[in-house]
Amino acid sequence: MSAITQTITPTTHDLGAFQVRRVLPSRHRRMVGPFIFVDEFGPATLPEGPGMAVRPHPHINLATVTYLFEGAIDHRDSLGTFQTIRPGAVNLMTAGSGIVHSERSPLEMQDVGKPMFGMQTWLALPDGKEEMDAAFENVGAADLPILDDGGAKARVIMGSLWGQTAPTTCHAETIYADILLFAGGAIPVDAEADERAVMLVDGEGALDGAPLEKYMLYVIAPGANVSLSSQAGGRAMLLGGEAFASERHVWWNFVSSSKERIEQAKADWKEGRFPIVPEDPEEYIPLPENRPKTVTD
Repeated sequence: MSAITQTITPTTHDLGAFQVRRVLPSRHRRMVGPFIFVDEFGPATLPEGPGMAVRPHPHINLATVTYLFEGAIDHRDSLGTFQTIRPGAVNLMTAGSGIVHSERSPLEMQDVGKPMFGMQTWLALPDGKEEMDAAFENVGAADLPILDDGGAKARVIMGSLWGQTAPTTCHAETIYADILLFAGGAIPVDAEADERAVMLVDGEGALDGAPLEKYMLYVIAPGANVSLSSQAGGRAMLLGGEAFASERHVWWNFVSSSKERIEQAKADWKEGRFPIVPEDPEEYIPLPENRPKTVTD
């Protein structure tokens, strides 16, 4: 029996300068562990000019995780945070009861081409923590544990894997790792998490000998002992964690176990009741008038 129980094809959004591929949420599956939104973007080179310019927008009842392979993004939020996200570091922004943030290419990169390649994921907050206080943390690449056995080099972004534990805050049991597979190399996939999935983001790879197609999400059977391998070299992301017992709803940038809470967030954003981003107060993304692409109900 195959260790792969489900394969999810991404929905690709062409943003002109680069493409974004979304595998969660999908009509076939809403979550893998606490991961309720998974985007892969790039690789691409943004032309001279502003580059990435995601205007301020709100979130509730979730945590965003931004991880880059290449490039740089300036993060600003309504807590007053300013952080330039660099490759190999992890940005964890906990929305909780509500936060607003923007993501833009650094100003000093206006006059040059800008590489862009990475992952943007959202984690649903567990029952009892959805309305926690908003928070932000950045864990640098040097502070994240690395397993290097000669055949593969894996950075643990969140949770515990291969006997290593990342210092990144986990609100629910979470695993997240960036795995570089060298030519002829292999690495076992830990079987402890309730739910696990892998995505090949570069090069070539296989799961227990079954070839992986880039940007597809492969859900692994619970408890299955499997390994990732590559003949020519590749890169894959491993993600997952505890299975949620209660349902989560998604509408635009809002995630919650309560549809009523999402309706309140929609009204709050429309009426200007969310806080502003102090260093980015002039622009914002308005509440969508049509059905957003992230709606799951």
